[in-house]
Amino acid sequence: MTKTTIYVNGRFLKASVTGVQRYAYELLRTIDRLIGRDDPAVRGYEFIVLAPPGEIHELGTRHIEVRQGGRMKGQLWEQISLPQLSKDGFLLNLCNAAPLLKRRQAVTLHDAAVYSVPDTYSTAFKMWYKLMFRTLGKTAPLILTCSTNSKNELIEHCGIREDKIRVVYHGKEHVLQTGTAPDFPERKGLARPFVLAVSSQSPNKNFRSIVRAAELIGDSGYDFVIAGGTNPKIFKSAEAELGDNVKHVGYVEDEELRTLYEEAACFVFPSFYEGFGFPPLEAMACGCPVVVSDTASLPEVCGDAVLYCDPSSPEDIAAKIDRVMGDPALREDMRRRGLAQADRFSWEKCALETLAELKPQVSGREPRSAQSREGRKAQA
Repeated sequence: MTKTTIYVNGRFLKASVTGVQRYAYELLRTIDRLIGRDDPAVRGYEFIVLAPPGEIHELGTRHIEVRQGGRMKGQLWEQISLPQLSKDGFLLNLCNAAPLLKRRQAVTLHDAAVYSVPDTYSTAFKMWYKLMFRTLGKTAPLILTCSTNSKNELIEHCGIREDKIRVVYHGKEHVLQTGTAPDFPERKGLARPFVLAVSSQSPNKNFRSIVRAAELIGDSGYDFVIAGGTNPKIFKSAEAELGDNVKHVGYVEDEELRTLYEEAACFVFPSFYEGFGFPPLEAMACGCPVVVSDTASLPEVCGDAVLYCDPSSPEDIAAKIDRVMGDPALREDMRRRGLAQADRFSWEKCALETLAELKPQVSGREPRSAQSREGRKAQA
């Protein structure tokens, strides 16, 4: 039987793995598993990932081919080579970017951060992505995104018609499929209960407020553990030195991060803006109580399983952390609620919903109405 080809923009195989690339890897690996078990959702289709020439990361699929081609690099490859390589099929773009002149394609736009938190990006980056988002919003027949908040912002800023943008939530199993590093806390001298934060140099992640909250709390019998590449001393306030209760463990591997999630008494994530929010979902999936911002997509992802804080108030962040750390019964209740909330998200659900949205476009049929889709989601 002749199969219909769906090409996938594989430029992400050149990049380091952040949340956007994580989505691409996990979605394609899940589709690959559906192909392996001959799931009806993938019958009649073949998937080919088109990647630039040169060194790329392994995708790790058995049934989805990775095919390198073209002579260009970066955005030139994406805008010039990719349309030629995919000219005889439909193109799926998963990482916020796509060729502007390709018509038969779907694009995942994860957020509207270039509009909502513009100070996070360079001027050139903002100009290009605003142009690309607005153009793709008009020309691409299907836009996927990962939260209702992102959908509403993309409609507002990019003029995308509501009837062609779809919300498909991400999954969380990747954090549970990695191994653990049981000796890691001991190697890092983590003998007391601790609050976990994952650092980033992006101002949007609001790391400075985490450090300030630690200063406000002081030594209350537990530590603050900072994982990631950013040294917390960069963010300390002028009034106070960081106490001995703030421990920076540096960059961590996936196994070490999972162990920290599982061992932490609380995870704090006061980000100003997220298109989805992998870290709090991963923490909940590992049974860790979460304190998180009450902004953007985070209430969609976290539901009633967390304590919400005002990201602009280190005092409020500190108060919510202290409340969690001082109440074992609350922590246990949040752990149970978090596990139940995380169970609502899965990569298989993400893959099946994505395939259901792609099929009308690939076949040339009219897409289903947004109204009917929202009705099905409400019933679910």
